[in-house]
Amino acid sequence: MAGVQELLEIRFRLPDGSDIGPRRYSLATTVATLKESIIAQWPKDKENGPRTVNDLKLINAGRILENNRTLGECKSPICDFSGVTTMHVVIRPPSSEKGTGLDSYDR
Repeated sequence: MAGVQELLEIRFRLPDGSDIGPRRYSLATTVATLKESIIAQWPKDKENGPRTVNDLKLINAGRILENNRTLGECKSPICDFSGVTTMHVVIRPPSSEKGTGLDSYDR
């Protein structure tokens, strides 16, 4: 079936347990594009929403998805994208102070 593009139906599970979607995306869609879609659809009544794609992590089947990868590249033999796929959204917490971070544990 040349010319027919496979679409995936994806729902994004937010940290508070609510969902965005489901919506359909092509296998050529990048993870960064998915994150932009999440930011655009983020509920306005929720505080501390993400501002950039770097504020978000998408997790599917226990794997953190990389921004430059497409959905087609993220498919794995153990992960079936049939039906509605739920991807978990993790928000990077805002840094409270400059110069402190996870590396402070190494000191």
